[in-house]
Amino acid sequence: MTELGRNLVEMFQRTVRRKGDRPFLWAKREGVYRAQSYAAVAADVRHLAQALVQLGLERGDRVLLVSENRPEWCIADLAIITAGGITVPAYTTNTIDDHAYLLAHSGARLVICSGRSLAQRLLPAMAQAEGQASTVLFMEPLAGVDALPVTAISWQDALALGRRSPALPDVPDLDEDEVACLIYTSGTGGRPKGVMLTHRNIMANVTGAHDLLVRIGLGDEVFLSFLPLSHSYEHTAGQFLPIALAAEIYYAEGTETIRTNLLEARPTIMTCVPRLYEVLRQRISMEVQRQGGLKAWLFGKTLELGSRRYRDGRLNPIEQVLDRILDRLVRDKIRARFGGRLKALVSGGAPLNQEVGLFFQSLGLPILQGYGQTEASPVISVNPPGAVRLDTVGPPLKGVNVRIAEDGEILVSGDMVMKGYWKDEEATRHALRDGWLHTGDIGQLEPDGYLRITDRKKDIIVVSGGDNVSPQRVEGILGLSPEIGQVVIYGDGKPYLVALVVPDADFMKRFAKEHDQKLEPAALVRDDKFRQAMAEAMKQANAGLSPIERIRRWQLLHEPFTTENGLMTPSLKLRRSLIYARYEAQIADLYD
Repeated sequence: MTELGRNLVEMFQRTVRRKGDRPFLWAKREGVYRAQSYAAVAADVRHLAQALVQLGLERGDRVLLVSENRPEWCIADLAIITAGGITVPAYTTNTIDDHAYLLAHSGARLVICSGRSLAQRLLPAMAQAEGQASTVLFMEPLAGVDALPVTAISWQDALALGRRSPALPDVPDLDEDEVACLIYTSGTGGRPKGVMLTHRNIMANVTGAHDLLVRIGLGDEVFLSFLPLSHSYEHTAGQFLPIALAAEIYYAEGTETIRTNLLEARPTIMTCVPRLYEVLRQRISMEVQRQGGLKAWLFGKTLELGSRRYRDGRLNPIEQVLDRILDRLVRDKIRARFGGRLKALVSGGAPLNQEVGLFFQSLGLPILQGYGQTEASPVISVNPPGAVRLDTVGPPLKGVNVRIAEDGEILVSGDMVMKGYWKDEEATRHALRDGWLHTGDIGQLEPDGYLRITDRKKDIIVVSGGDNVSPQRVEGILGLSPEIGQVVIYGDGKPYLVALVVPDADFMKRFAKEHDQKLEPAALVRDDKFRQAMAEAMKQANAGLSPIERIRRWQLLHEPFTTENGLMTPSLKLRRSLIYARYEAQIADLYD
């Protein structure tokens, strides 16, 4: 890691010395994007780190960070590790119980929170996790809020405290193998596992990504940060990679403003998940359909020629001329909607539909699909610029070793592989064996070194937004409802979760009796009143789930999953693949 430094803080400070007063972090202030320079951010990082030490933070202590994407997130993260602490990012969608678990499991000493809205779920969690963190540093003023059940300090007061405190070295004496962050990821048992990522891990990933992106011609790069920074993908590729590249980071305001933010930030590199590309594709296509006429024809022809050029590698002379004309008439306008200077759209976090990837490739927007997981910091492979194969996830990054086990599982080794799971030696031993990370995914290496994912060995569902969902956890919560007998959820690579629901047998008996109906399950699941009762049960069950885990649509089934019909094992475990295959049509209808 000598090129980047000894640790992440030194990597940041090296960029500060190069960039000084050049813009670094951009955020909307009073409706206008305003920047903080590298030097200004470095000063805030130093002062906040000194304040954290005064608040009792010691080397190796964990700090829970609960915030939307914003400059203070990056400053807080850098300040925590500058002070020798370990950042524990938390999703803004976490429930009270989720926060309480993270606080207790990580043993967080302090908490940094953005403001009042997130504090509504955080503060009750802190009360549940009694004996853990009792001090919260708030990024936003909390004027008018009643007395808090914790010790609270404002962002400005913390910076002022830091300015009065003993100075810390700009670059702490941190070893590369010290833990920089604990990023919690869903486990098959339903409880999140804390992935210990070291300075070496993240810097190795940054080095590999830098080596890949050199091919696009790196210069004054601009990133638009959209994914949650609590996700390892954005944490590495959307924060530390830009720092290594001495780039600028614009923070998007939200999903509803992404189109405007693209025009304002004019990013050169954008890292995102398939779901966003799906939404953008749908919006662009619908707008063209509404316009109709010549514009729709030109757009369709652009997609046709672009697709053929990608698949065949060439066009005939007449098509080449027409394609160059369409580049001016159509592709330039589409590129302008993304700011006009995009060099690469990077897709990760979930599988990218080939048709979606081909859509953007055909429109002159290079989309680079990658593959990874939190345990690998997180990027394992990416399609290289100029050599994209949409049916693969590209070759491994520089410094990443991949081999395929006898059962087809993808095994990975290299400096980017995690140190292990926090307080979970058994899970660590299972994941890390003989120096190799067992990914739980099934795949194959092509002769040219490209990696193809063919199946998922583990049951974790990855929705198209990139979020991991434990089916056992969701099904367990839904199954607590007395009206629900069995449930299987589905949603891998999809924008939301759906479910196949078998009503509880006793509930069906009671309902039939109360409504003077015959106990005929096949008829009951089609009865309007019965369906309304089940809808109310699903609504109440959904209330106990986070937004990502909630079931949007479901199909009632009258036949239970049993060993007799082959949909359960002798040990009464669901045979998911067989269930999905048997009810393929019903599942497809739920996404129509």
